[in-house]
Amino acid sequence: MIEINHLSKHFKGGIHALDDITLNIGTGMFGLIGPNGAGKTTLMRIIAGLLRPTSGEISVSGNDITQADGKRAMKTMLGYLPQELGLYPNLTAREFLDYIAILKGITDSASRKKQIDDLLAMVRLEDAGKRRLKAFSGGMKRRVGIAQALIGTPKLIIVDEPTAGLDPEERVRFRNILSDIATRCTVILSTHIIEDISQSCNDLAVMNHGKVIFRGAPRELIQQAQNHVWGIISTGERLPQEVTIVSTLQVAEGVQYRILGDPPAHLNAQPLQPSLEDGYMWLMKQRQIESVG
Repeated sequence: MIEINHLSKHFKGGIHALDDITLNIGTGMFGLIGPNGAGKTTLMRIIAGLLRPTSGEISVSGNDITQADGKRAMKTMLGYLPQELGLYPNLTAREFLDYIAILKGITDSASRKKQIDDLLAMVRLEDAGKRRLKAFSGGMKRRVGIAQALIGTPKLIIVDEPTAGLDPEERVRFRNILSDIATRCTVILSTHIIEDISQSCNDLAVMNHGKVIFRGAPRELIQQAQNHVWGIISTGERLPQEVTIVSTLQVAEGVQYRILGDPPAHLNAQPLQPSLEDGYMWLMKQRQIESVG
């Protein structure tokens, strides 16, 4: 559905936010991960038609969105939840969603009302629809943002850190909603919460310094850390700088570490099965070593 060829975006000051990206994204849930400043948000804003690339080509369902006609066609099929969504604080949740539905071309009032009712129920805000947005908590505002992105049954949904500010139960519920929707459209999910990717995406890309440094299935990224993940219980020994500590846990015997790398033999490290987070961190560690070398 989305074809990206040699896409670059440069900003003033010599900042290369995107550097010659080529990427194809089909139907389903597509995960986008990487550190802050990797270029994820810039890429999503270009796909959403909010930024023009410096060079390269990008099309959505055959529409060249670097051209005005293609951009208009793309926006009729788009649902977008940016990391920072501007809300109108004096509108109620229902009034805000009604306004967004009108902007998306849903002119029939009965159709708008039914969609809004369904979406408020989906994000568990049906009892708060008449409350003004300025009275909403951060998590409630995020749920309104999720609802507005789904108005109009979009064929392409772009969500940037969608579960930020949601409690664990809400995160699981929203992941399930997106997974269900992704059976009939394309969903691009960018997040720092690796668990959200591992539980919902069957395809992903890792970005760093404006480049795609990995593209494949989650299991393929996990495989990269195979035989490099270890568990150690330490009673005070210093771990070598060459290893990366993934997690620490206080236990009765001392401190239990989950590490990446080659631990010294005297620490009696036990091999562990890698997770997606391990695969991601191992990939980033190897890239860092390559850049230094």
